[in-house]
Formats: sequence, C-alpha cells, structure tokens
Amino acid sequence: MTSKAAPGQACPVQHGRMPLYGPEFAADPVATYQALRQYGPVAPVELAPGVSANLVVGYDAALEVLRNPNTFPRNPVQWQEKMPPDCPVLPMMMYRPNALFADGAAHARYRAAVTDSLARVDLSALRAQVEFTADLLIGRFGPRGEANLLAEYAMLVPLMMFNHLYGCPPELGERMVAGMRGIFDMIDPEKANAELTQAMLELIELKRRQPGQDVPSWMMAHPAQLSDEEVLHHLILLMGAGTEPEQNLIANGIRLLLSDERFAGDLSGGSLPVEEALDEVLWTDPPMANYSASYPVEDTDFAGVRLPAAEPVVISFAGANNDPVLANQQRSGNRAHLAWSAGPHSCPAQQQARLMASVAIEKLLDGLPDMRLAVAVDELVWRPGPFHRALTALPVRFTPVNVPVQPDETPGETPWTATPAPSSSTRQAETSTPKQPSSPSTARRRWWSFLAKWWRGR
Repeated sequence: MTSKAAPGQACPVQHGRMPLYGPEFAADPVATYQALRQYGPVAPVELAPGVSANLVVGYDAALEVLRNPNTFPRNPVQWQEKMPPDCPVLPMMMYRPNALFADGAAHARYRAAVTDSLARVDLSALRAQVEFTADLLIGRFGPRGEANLLAEYAMLVPLMMFNHLYGCPPELGERMVAGMRGIFDMIDPEKANAELTQAMLELIELKRRQPGQDVPSWMMAHPAQLSDEEVLHHLILLMGAGTEPEQNLIANGIRLLLSDERFAGDLSGGSLPVEEALDEVLWTDPPMANYSASYPVEDTDFAGVRLPAAEPVVISFAGANNDPVLANQQRSGNRAHLAWSAGPHSCPAQQQARLMASVAIEKLLDGLPDMRLAVAVDELVWRPGPFHRALTALPVRFTPVNVPVQPDETPGETPWTATPAPSSSTRQAETSTPKQPSSPSTARRRWWSFLAKWWRGR
C-alpha cells in the first residue's frame, strides 16, 4: 500500500520508479518532473503498473534522442513481445505500420504519403471551415449563458474538422473519437482500440468505393502505394495527433487566457494574446506531455544512465520544455519548444494544427467577450494518463448571445484543396483528381446540410 502524495509533491515511488499515472500525477505532473530531475536528464518511471520506461526530462537530451534514430529507433516489436495483451499502454505504443514507428526508407515512404496529402489542404479553406464550425457550435450554447467548453467546443471543433478532412460521415467520426479517447485515458484500451480500428476500416471501405477530395482518398492514390493496412494506421496516427491533442491545445489555451492576469482585459484585442497564449501552452503545458518512445538496439550508456536494450525511452515534452537550463530564455514568440517533437519524426501537420486552435479560440473570444471561468482555476480537474495533459471539463459563464448561423450554406467559395506542391515523391497527375465544374460545391453543400441537421438532432 502506498501513501497519497500531498499537493505539490510527486507521486510515491512504485517499484523503484516514479509513476506517470493516477490522480496525483494528473493533478500535479510538474512536481513529478521536478522530482525526476534528481536522477539527471533521464529518469526511471512507470507508464502503468509494472510497465517500466526511462523518461527524458532534459531538453538537450531529448533533442539528442529525437535526432538520432540510428541509436534510438522507433520500432517497439521487441519490447511489445514481452507485454501482456491487456497492457494498458499497448494501444498507444504498439507497432503500427505508419511513419511514427518506422525509420529509414520505410519512414521516408510513409512520411511522403502523409506530407503530400496534407499539402493538398488549402489553408484559407481550412480557416473558413473552422470559422463556420465555431459559429455553429457557439450558436448552440450561446443563448444559455454557460457551457462546458471542453465537451461542447474544444472536443467538437477537431472532431468536426476531421470528419470533413476525412470525408467522413459524422457517426463514424464520433466512433473514432470515442475509441481514441479510451486509448488515451487507458480505460479498457483494448476494446477502445478495436472500436477505433473497426470504424477506420469502414471508412477505408467507403473511400475505396467512393473516393473524394479528402485525405484518405489522397493517401490511397499516392505513389507510395500504401496498402489498406498502412492507410488504416496512418489515418489512426493523424486522428490521434489531430483530435485529442488539438482539443487539449484549444482547452488549455482558453484556460490560460481566462485565468492568467497577464491576459486580463485584452481578450478581445485580436490575435496577439491568442498567439502568445498558444506559445505559452506549447512550452509549459503541451497537450502531449510524454510520448515519442524509442527503443535502444542494445544496452546504451546515455546521459549518465544505462539504458537497457528494447526498453522504452519516452520523451517528456512537458519536462524537457520546462528544463531549468532554459529558465532564462524568453519563451514568448520563441517556438523552439518540443511540443511538435523534433528530428525526422516531428509533427507534419503543425501548421494546420496551430491554425485550427488559434482560429477556434479567436472566434470564441470574439463571440463571447465577457466569458469567464465558472469555477476557480485550481478546481479544474485533469484526466489521468501518462501521455496527455487534458482537462475533464472547462465550465464557463458569459452574457447570453445569439450567433446567427446559416447551416445550409457553405462558408465561402474558397476551394477545399490546393494544387499539390511539386514533390520528389509525388507526381501531380497521379495525386490530383480532376475537378468537375459543379460537383465539389454541391457535395460540400450536402455535407454541411447533413452535418447541421445531425447537430440539431434531426
């Protein structure tokens, strides 16, 4: 039996290792990172009961690991073979044939399919879609004068955007996000992974029958010639990176803006405070706190620690970003943080992710200028789990408003897709679907009409 940690104290050590799970860690992970620094840049942890790992909490050490895939490769198969099937972190860390778990030529092939497909999303159209989605959601809770912004906004914006980017029916998108959430929270993760996989397989089958102007269809048509299994696991990767962390970035940015006196009185002044808040969140409270596991090919001496072969070396983005050696650096406007990772496996969609978060927050502040937290900031509760930094709820109050929304109209005439940029791996003729004169506009109008009716419960 272990004792409960007092506020501001790290969780009690388990089996000689600091646990990265449980309500104590969720409530105050900073105390755990501080305690881990006694070991140096790399420290022994448990990701779940009985699941050992080494956590990199030093900034320079994290960069060295992330930039050196020869010594720290991403393939977890050796480690995975020793884990029981019901290991709660397995769905987040198990091998999948995608860019996150590959190195060398395989990684280059996978990465090209991802980056070339994402490059076809027009950023102006993406902004318009986020603005339209934000107005739609604010219009639902605005007249009440109160809302849980996590469930009613921060979670739904990326869900609805991914439904659109994936050309995905809303019921499938909802099942995907429910499965992803279960994996992150480690609540029956085996079942959650199965449900997520099934929903993705149904989407792939749909896109094989009816390809469209969407990310799954572009990936299937890419010269990399991904198999259905590879497409499946890249769609899971993008959804995992683009929904759960994105909702945390939006929610944590709003929390900071509403609770930090440095931003008080300046919330309706444009994009500057929003951009500053996002920079600060990405530095101090990144939405993915600990991830990007690698597995040394042999016993390795690194940063004063003996790292066993095939045991996970996990990057603490939160710990490394807050390394005391960086304390004197100016973080505002400085984007050298590790929230998007670094090296060959850095996030390929950070531009799109940041745009979505900043536009979503700006629209909320413009629409609800007197918004305030409904509880004290220290009463907010954080979800458990070693990987993310995620609130359970974000209750707010504001003067009731009515936001005019015309849900049967499309948000502007900007084409959804951009002309693919030239790439060494992509020939335009093979990745571009000829655009018919009228069908894209008609299809988008049908999509938004259907989506609006779904949100109205019809």
